[in-house]
Amino acid sequence: MDEKLKRVAHAVSDMGLMSKILGESGSSRNTEDYVELNANEFEMTGTELERQVRIARISDKQDVIDIKDAVYDGDVVVADITRHSTQDRTMEHISDELKQVANEVGGDIVQKDDDQLIITPAGVGISRERLGQ
Repeated sequence: MDEKLKRVAHAVSDMGLMSKILGESGSSRNTEDYVELNANEFEMTGTELERQVRIARISDKQDVIDIKDAVYDGDVVVADITRHSTQDRTMEHISDELKQVANEVGGDIVQKDDDQLIITPAGVGISRERLGQ
């Protein structure tokens, strides 16, 4: 039985599934890797939310305006930057603009791998350490 488990583990490892499951560096994520949840399954109470986590996609410099507004309003923004290279001049300009916004509001900003920027308002920090490490 142990030999059979070893073969299965080896086969799974060869297919690259372990790196996807464990999130090892070098693995890229696609939109198919995420599960869409039905918002109707989560009941909200009648209270007004102070902050929200907003999802954005940065295709060009125009998209930065909505992100800035959300951060100024006190929301956390997770921005998909997969359409840009981190070496791209446009991306450098966008990053500088968003760093300035985070600085102005007393928030935080971090780039997660090569595909996401996370920008927070005042009172919300971003740990630079992954959970469980």
